[in-house]
Amino acid sequence: MKAIILEQIGGVDNLMYKEIDQPVPKENEVLVEVKALGLNPVDIKVRSIEPLADAIYGKDRPLILGWDVAGVVKATGAGVSKFAPGDKVFGMTNFPGAGKAYAEYVATPESHLAKMPENVSFEQAAACTLAPLTALQAMKPRVKSGDKILIQAGSGGVGHFAIQIAKHLGAHVTTTCSAKNREFVMGLGADQHIDYKTQAYEEMLSDIDFAFEMLDETTIANSIKVMKEGGKIISIAVHEFPEELQAAATNRGVNLSNLLVQSSGEDMNTLRGMLEDGTLKPHVSKVYDFSEVAEAHNQIESGRTVGKLVMRM
Repeated sequence: MKAIILEQIGGVDNLMYKEIDQPVPKENEVLVEVKALGLNPVDIKVRSIEPLADAIYGKDRPLILGWDVAGVVKATGAGVSKFAPGDKVFGMTNFPGAGKAYAEYVATPESHLAKMPENVSFEQAAACTLAPLTALQAMKPRVKSGDKILIQAGSGGVGHFAIQIAKHLGAHVTTTCSAKNREFVMGLGADQHIDYKTQAYEEMLSDIDFAFEMLDETTIANSIKVMKEGGKIISIAVHEFPEELQAAATNRGVNLSNLLVQSSGEDMNTLRGMLEDGTLKPHVSKVYDFSEVAEAHNQIESGRTVGKLVMRM
């Protein structure tokens, strides 16, 4: 099968196309013929940061990037009961771990997949994996109806799903992004937009119950200022908080923690239901061919992507 392999950590020039052996599904695994795969900022980080690549994949090279897949079941290992050859499936495979999704076939635990809704394409389904899973796992246990919440970077991959999931949970949503994306985020259901380039949200908001942080220590510090006592901040970008940030949160009675998304077929089925009833709608800003991985990575690194990027096989 054809795959995109990475023999050395570094720039996009290190991504190479190669014919390798097709994987064989082990016990409780499903072999998926990949029709489309989602792209995420973590792909770039693993490609370019040696310690992170080592932590997720180990020292063995070459490695195959990617976790978000949509495709068709071709074979099943022993013990598989939820899927059969011919089923259309989607999910985030083996995260955190070696997902190996940049390939024509991927073997993944059946517990990481769900059946695709009939009303979405493979490209749309591939977009609805890591990003909405992150938002769902961050908010579902922590956000209740009527909560005032702040979502940073609402026009991005995780952010645009987070707005929709938060509204589904009954929250009042304020989100930050540039002025040019205001209509986009308001169309997703946001109640208030703040232009981060010209407005200081830390001077405009108060009594926030929950803040979803996707940026950096500076925005976390500003978010602490607008939280109510007992409020919660979840960061998916900063995983070790400086002492001064933790102290500031403690002084305001704010719970500051981070989240690393986990593969979950159960959560994928929740997303499937939301896609089926129209509660969740992915915005795919561009679909790349499998031969255009370098261009796709460059676009992610620009930090200016609205919604999601996808590659089709």
